[in-house]
Amino acid sequence: MRARAESPDDDTAEEAAEEGTPGEGREGEGAEERETGAGDASGDDDAGRRRRIAAWRAAGRLLHRTSAEATPAEWLARLTGEGPSVYDLDDSVDTYGNGVVEHLERRVAQLLGFPAAAFFPTGTMAQQVALRCWAGRTGNPVVALHPLAHPEVHERDALSVVSGLRTVHPTHAARLPTADEVREVAEPFGTLMLELPLRDAGFVLPAWEELEEVVEAARERDAVVHFDGARLWETTAHFGRDLPEIAGLADSVYVSFYKSLNGLSGAALVGPEPFVEEARTWRHRYGGNVFQQHPAALAALLGLERELPKLPSYVAHARMVAGALRDGFEAAGVPWYRVHPEVPHTHEFQVWLPYGPDVLTEAAVRLAESGTLLFRRWFEGSAGGPPGVAMTEVTVTGPGLEWTADDVKEAVRRFMDLVRQVAHEG
Repeated sequence: MRARAESPDDDTAEEAAEEGTPGEGREGEGAEERETGAGDASGDDDAGRRRRIAAWRAAGRLLHRTSAEATPAEWLARLTGEGPSVYDLDDSVDTYGNGVVEHLERRVAQLLGFPAAAFFPTGTMAQQVALRCWAGRTGNPVVALHPLAHPEVHERDALSVVSGLRTVHPTHAARLPTADEVREVAEPFGTLMLELPLRDAGFVLPAWEELEEVVEAARERDAVVHFDGARLWETTAHFGRDLPEIAGLADSVYVSFYKSLNGLSGAALVGPEPFVEEARTWRHRYGGNVFQQHPAALAALLGLERELPKLPSYVAHARMVAGALRDGFEAAGVPWYRVHPEVPHTHEFQVWLPYGPDVLTEAAVRLAESGTLLFRRWFEGSAGGPPGVAMTEVTVTGPGLEWTADDVKEAVRRFMDLVRQVAHEG
């Protein structure tokens, strides 16, 4: 399953509010990566975009609401009202990473079981720095990673253009590589990067034992292991392990604050103290040592406090929603569909249907305009795959916990009625 030509990862900050992905316009970080153009199945005109955004924001029944849907006034009110529960707002503002930013770094290092952490304005920068640092330390500029991993699909070749690194792919299957595939890579590599979960393959994860074996296979090749853990927070239910045990398999880990945790922005890189200190140096060189970052840091602390404990319940409910979607499609007589994975590994998963993305997105908007937001935007299927197939991503968070299986099936019925209506009009 190849990455689509355009994904929610490539949206503007405003369009991020309509994607239905966790607190984001999809990493990259959101607005950084967007170039409106080919593949925008929802229509390129400004009026259509604004219509969609208005529908998403007005819907009273939905599975997930992103942080990007809040207004500046709402965010400021939240930070002022809830912020004192996680940090003393009478303290001095941060400057160049002290104060609340240092507090957040200590909190993240503790949560993930590492000695040190560094805050970054974007996950793309954090990951670029991590892989560059490891290349220097191992003396090998080759990074083994999946072809659907974030640096390959959503970072505009920054690994090679900015850092002079080169990549190899242990597998092209729509899953993380196996231990044997890592052992069989034809040339030496200094770092193995694993995206957990692998978003563009359907938010998929290996079994815990498989992950241990893959890490060990990298060690056998004298390589270090880096986790793209943008959504690592979501993986505990699938692995049946706590965060320190999961993160502890790697030499370094990057985590995001605006995806699973629904924060404003920002990321952290954790690892050994000498590694993190070097990363801070490169952060400065990359222009990431920002003068003041207290809104993002405070929002991240709130996410750790409020959203992180709820993630296992979101995962459990996402599995119910996925099953109800399948039942709904069957009842609606849909000739072909896929909910992938059938049992979601996290609280996010893909849905595939045999219609064009323009038809499905229009039907989704009409349903949202009636008050129910089941799906958001739909996108072209795999490059080189069959025409007339589209994909969307479903995320289940707090608002979705109110849905029953019957609610989901009824929403599917109404959605498919609209799909057929739109297809007939076209």
